[in-house]
Amino acid sequence: MEQGAHEIGVHKLAHFAGLTFNIDTLYMTWISMAIVIAIAFIATRGLKLVPGGWQNFLELIFTALLDQIDSSMGSKGRRLAPLIITLFMFLLVANWLGLIPGFTSPTSDLNTTLGLALVVIVLVHILSIINKGPKAYIKHYFQPFVPFVIINLIEELAKPITLAFRLMGNIFAGEVLIIILGILVPMWIPIPNIVWLAFSVFVGVVQAFIFTMLSMSYLANSINDNH
Repeated sequence: MEQGAHEIGVHKLAHFAGLTFNIDTLYMTWISMAIVIAIAFIATRGLKLVPGGWQNFLELIFTALLDQIDSSMGSKGRRLAPLIITLFMFLLVANWLGLIPGFTSPTSDLNTTLGLALVVIVLVHILSIINKGPKAYIKHYFQPFVPFVIINLIEELAKPITLAFRLMGNIFAGEVLIIILGILVPMWIPIPNIVWLAFSVFVGVVQAFIFTMLSMSYLANSINDNH
C-alpha cells in the first residue's frame, strides 16, 4: 500500500554476510532507543522533592509500573524493574513513532517484536534454571503427569510467537488504517483523522502495557518458587 513515497509493508533492504536487514526498521529502532535514553537523561536531571511537570508525569508512569511489578512478581521482582520499565518505555515510544508523518513504528515489523519476545523468553528460561536449579527446571515440564510434557513444550513455543504477533499485528494494522484514512478522507475534514490518531495513541499504550504485563507474568514464574 502506498501513499506518495510512503509504503506500508515494504522495507529498504541491506545485505551483509548472507543476512538481510530491514534498514528502515533499524533506523526507527535506533531513533526509539535514542528517545528513551533522552527521556531517561532528562528525568534524572534537576530532580525536585516535590515533582512537577515532566518529572511528575514520569514518576506517575514509574510508580504505576513498580506497583504492578510488586503485585505481579513479588519482592524479587524489583531486581528486574530496570529491565521492565525500559521495555515498557521503548515499546511506548516505538508504538507511537509511526504516528509521526514520514516515520514508521519498528514494532510494526515482526523482526522487532519477535526479537523482543525472544529476549524475554530466553531470560525466563535462564532465570528459571538459576533460581530453581536444572533438575527442578526440567521436572516442571513433566507436571502434573509425564504425557503433559508435549503440551508444556508447545506452550513454551507459543509464548514468543503470541507475544510477537499480537504486538506487530495491532501496530501494523493501525498504521495501515491511518494511511487509508489519509487517502479516503479529505484534509479539510480533519475530525476522522484526529479521532483515529487519538485512538492509535491509546492502542499504543495498551499494546505496550499488555506486552510488558505478559513479560512480567512469565518472568514471575521464573523467579518465584510457585509454578
